[in-house]
Amino acid sequence: VQLQASGGGLVQAGGSLRLSCAASGVTFSSYVMGWYRQAPGKQRELVATITSGGSTNYADSVKDRFTISRDNAKSTVYLQMNSLKPEDTAVYYCAASEGSTVMSMIYEYDYWGQGTLVTVSS
Repeated sequence: VQLQASGGGLVQAGGSLRLSCAASGVTFSSYVMGWYRQAPGKQRELVATITSGGSTNYADSVKDRFTISRDNAKSTVYLQMNSLKPEDTAVYYCAASEGSTVMSMIYEYDYWGQGTLVTVSS
């Protein structure tokens, strides 16, 4: 199983970025996908998660600013990030686990991508 995240970069506060995570080696439609992030000196935390059927869950800190979506035909999950803030600066990781219900806990995920850095300047 491979998860390849991309789309990170440097953006000014208030700007937008779209992250992508392409999965291979899995039956993508059978997997719950999640985005996590880890800022320097902090623990990895949930950003958003989505089931194959489209059920989602978001961290309170990103609700109404971030949107998770997936394209099962392309085996890809996306994270659209709008109104970015400096506190959104982190390495963003995509994760996958076989299942059909929303998963919010780190230990529920079996596979992790390599991470993509998002830096938001003030």
